[in-house]
Amino acid sequence: MKTTVFRKIIPLLAVVALAGPLAVVSSCTDEPDKENFYSFTGEMMTDYLKNRTQYSEFYSIVEKAGMTDLLSTYGHYTCFVPDNNAVDVYLQKRGLASVDNLTKLDCDTIAKTHLVNNMYTTAEMNSDRLTTTNMMGRVLATSQGFDADSNAVVFLEGTAHIYYNLKDDSVENGIMQPIDMVIEKSNSYLTDIVEKNSKISTYYAALKATGLLDELMLVEDETWEPKGQSKYYYTSDFWKEVAWVPDTKKYGFTLFAVPDTILTSKYGIAKGDLRALYDKACELYDPVYPGDVNAAGHSFENLTDSVNPLRRFMQYHLLNKSVGGTADLTPLEVSIGPVNGAFGIEETLANPVDWHYTMLPHTMMKIEQLTLSAYVGNGTLRERYINRRYDKTYTIEGQHIDPTIETEYVHDGLNGHYFYVDDIVAFSSDVQNIVQNARIRMDFSTVFPEVITNGLRYEGNPDQDDDSGYADDAATPKNGRNYYFPLGYLDGVTFTNCYVVLRRPHINFWSWQGDEWNLFGDYDFSFRLPPVPYTGDWQVRLGFCALGTRGVMQTYFDGVPQGIPLDMTKNLNSDLYIGDAFGSTDEGSVSDYDSKSDEDKAQEQKLMKNLGAYRAPRSIFHFSTSAKYFFVKNPRTYRRILCQVRIDATKDHYLRFRVASDGKQGNNNEFMLDYLELVPKSVYGVDGAGDLEDDL
Repeated sequence: MKTTVFRKIIPLLAVVALAGPLAVVSSCTDEPDKENFYSFTGEMMTDYLKNRTQYSEFYSIVEKAGMTDLLSTYGHYTCFVPDNNAVDVYLQKRGLASVDNLTKLDCDTIAKTHLVNNMYTTAEMNSDRLTTTNMMGRVLATSQGFDADSNAVVFLEGTAHIYYNLKDDSVENGIMQPIDMVIEKSNSYLTDIVEKNSKISTYYAALKATGLLDELMLVEDETWEPKGQSKYYYTSDFWKEVAWVPDTKKYGFTLFAVPDTILTSKYGIAKGDLRALYDKACELYDPVYPGDVNAAGHSFENLTDSVNPLRRFMQYHLLNKSVGGTADLTPLEVSIGPVNGAFGIEETLANPVDWHYTMLPHTMMKIEQLTLSAYVGNGTLRERYINRRYDKTYTIEGQHIDPTIETEYVHDGLNGHYFYVDDIVAFSSDVQNIVQNARIRMDFSTVFPEVITNGLRYEGNPDQDDDSGYADDAATPKNGRNYYFPLGYLDGVTFTNCYVVLRRPHINFWSWQGDEWNLFGDYDFSFRLPPVPYTGDWQVRLGFCALGTRGVMQTYFDGVPQGIPLDMTKNLNSDLYIGDAFGSTDEGSVSDYDSKSDEDKAQEQKLMKNLGAYRAPRSIFHFSTSAKYFFVKNPRTYRRILCQVRIDATKDHYLRFRVASDGKQGNNNEFMLDYLELVPKSVYGVDGAGDLEDDL
């Protein structure tokens, strides 16, 4: 008997190399060749455990948890298998004589902690966490090191390592990874694990003194009940798909903590000296909030006040989402075909960047991974930095995020994670007016923090498509789920008469980073706009792929209609825009664009800007297993100016999308949200002869 499994991120090099391009079709997607599948024969996971006496105790745990049926069926799991010695050590630590002394709940927790509903070889564990959470919904930290025999091995949670001579053992329904210790995840709150770390005692004291500890106690919405929620069947382009509601509605937080030693060495702030830390906060934030300097809440005696500099200082070190590793802070890294790096971002042209909300109201931080060798400065390639702007004009290095996984201290708690950084992170005048005085581009899956906290951003296998015809309608679809979000799940979002769908990433979709959001129905959809760093004139742009199956939408900014409706059936080579002047239209593989002079590009850009549109950025693409296809060369993938308005950076603002189609146009008025751009006048306002907003 044989099952067919497709690899998740990095191919099994020892088995077969991916070959053959994805077929390019006249649609928003391109289907992968069927030959790009791997075939395994042999045992199921339950057989593997039963047939090897060294795993008998873990098999007993799986039996007691009632999970043998699950591991006897076809799927795409990774099982980290502790041997009997590892289980015995775990039992002794708990003062138990045998597996018989474990409760069913104990066994359920242990078994699910060691199971991941995706397939990972050790070659794929080259980051600081697995992309897919385990069956307890927790991130498993990974690190690379050496065993006692100097073999290169992968460590899990900084302690358990995968046996070098037993790794990557494939079975019919996944991969077995034997390990030398039972994996344990902390069930403590983020605040508790920070308190226990003596290296960051000053930051913990500041969290406590400013009252922020109380705001970091949320874990999960206990009223959320996904069971009984119906699936949603829809068609996007020609793909017939199914969407589920999320299984959880968790809350989470991420802290960037400066160790006490760095505070002392760089700023002379002694361990636990909150007065000195407050003085530093005043130095950073008084220029940003000058109107609050004389407020009563500004004083050292009022650290919990909303205008207090130390409270603001600590708020900006916190994200309102939980990430399990540095790899979740920037776009996903993959190794598929021609791509060995960020998903859909040409790393020779641009550093991969994500923007994240902080707990300081109306602020974000920019986090980027260094890939441009010409602008490394004092940084390190492939590492991640906060609020960095290092280019031909500026040399602001930002703060390095330490990916280290420690054995002495736990970094991942029940409702959050913390990282060490090598300097203070602040929404300073330089950050406000230089670093973030730039085009802000956000994938829509980062606009809503719940997506990352609940592990929904990079669901499934991006290098495999499901067969059309609702073939993914299964309890556990083999390639990953699409999701829809009931009213109330996404903060700051309201809507009527529609479904809000997140389609999981695919390498062959004309969607930035592979995923896309769709509205279906007679929608009236509003969401809170991401904050801008300063008050001024801004353009708000939407990136998307035009298709004949899509509809027409009217935009509103803070309730006021903006311009003419956006018709998502119109390409840039239509009469609505620049027609034949666009050049080649063969789905992005060949174009006249690269041969244009900068002056010609600037002239075209000005013409399209007057028509309310821009080509897609030159640095983004989708790909097959053999080639990249750049959005800038495709007349269907472009950016539309939704509005050009003055934005008050101290207030919340809302975009509203209301259906303007004539009847049930296309696929139930399908409207696509791919990525959002917030562009200051300093960027979009170029108007001199030959001037060009950069096309990256």
